[in-house]
Amino acid sequence: MIKLLKKPFVYAGIFSLLLLLLDAGVLLKTFIIPSAITSVTEQPNTTDIDTNRNTDTNTDSNTNSNTDSNPNNNPNNNTDTDSSSQDATITETSYQDDNIQISLETFRKYDATIYVADITLSSADYLKTALAQNTFGTNITEKTSELAEEKNAIFAINGDYYGANNRGYVIKNGVLYRSTIRENSDYGDLVIYQDGTFGIIDETQISADQLIQDGVTNLFAFGPTLIKDSTITVSEHEEVGRAMSSNPRTAIGIVDSLHYIVLVSDGRTSESEGLSLYEVAEIMQEYGCSTAYNLDGGGSSTMYFNGQIINNPTTNGRKISERSVSDIVYIGY
Repeated sequence: MIKLLKKPFVYAGIFSLLLLLLDAGVLLKTFIIPSAITSVTEQPNTTDIDTNRNTDTNTDSNTNSNTDSNPNNNPNNNTDTDSSSQDATITETSYQDDNIQISLETFRKYDATIYVADITLSSADYLKTALAQNTFGTNITEKTSELAEEKNAIFAINGDYYGANNRGYVIKNGVLYRSTIRENSDYGDLVIYQDGTFGIIDETQISADQLIQDGVTNLFAFGPTLIKDSTITVSEHEEVGRAMSSNPRTAIGIVDSLHYIVLVSDGRTSESEGLSLYEVAEIMQEYGCSTAYNLDGGGSSTMYFNGQIINNPTTNGRKISERSVSDIVYIGY
């Protein structure tokens, strides 16, 4: 036995086994084991909001707009907001009341089935986010449709799946949950201000605390940015990491004040190939978006409207089913 332990290959084998166990533990913690950090709070962690930010629709990280300095005026805490959608006119492809107008369109392009929602709001109060299980953490997930139903959402899509990462800014409904800079910060983050305008920021150029002071209520750290200042910002062959060139996609854009376009596409099936980033950008530009941003795609891409899943979420290109995600973007009261 002693002679056996003296052999170099035995030590190498033991060392390799230890490394394998360590790597397995890291992977489990990163991608599988749920880790709750804090419960969702509705009260934003804000101080004095910068009152010099320009409220132009095409806000970027170097501009500042006029917002109320009182944190209690966060749109998600507005007690004057109607609590229900009274006298709404609803069809299979539309919803309209005094505050929310949504129309859906389904069409074929680039060998893909594409779903587009045209949304106009009377106030940014109705554009919200929600975290799975009402909890901030890693690998805390729910299906988009289930979370939407819990929030009585009229319309919802998957968000940026912040919970699959340990780094990167997380701001949801005016609350700052994480302030560490993400590794792929070159993609930029989409920020939504209290007045509903969009901006693109670089985490290395502005702190999360400053974003809160500037009036950012929601932030999405996925990307890349598809359109900025009405110009497409991705190349024809650009892709997220090592993903395939055609995928199920989810994207959100703004046309002008409180007028938004949301796109979801099916993909990775014989019926629908999927879209490239550039193809998504082209469609968003055709709809007049001045800013558009790529959210989590693939099996996460889900569109929910009036109690129904609108698209065909695809898991691994084989099974039509929803992937559970860490967060959603939704329209509702």
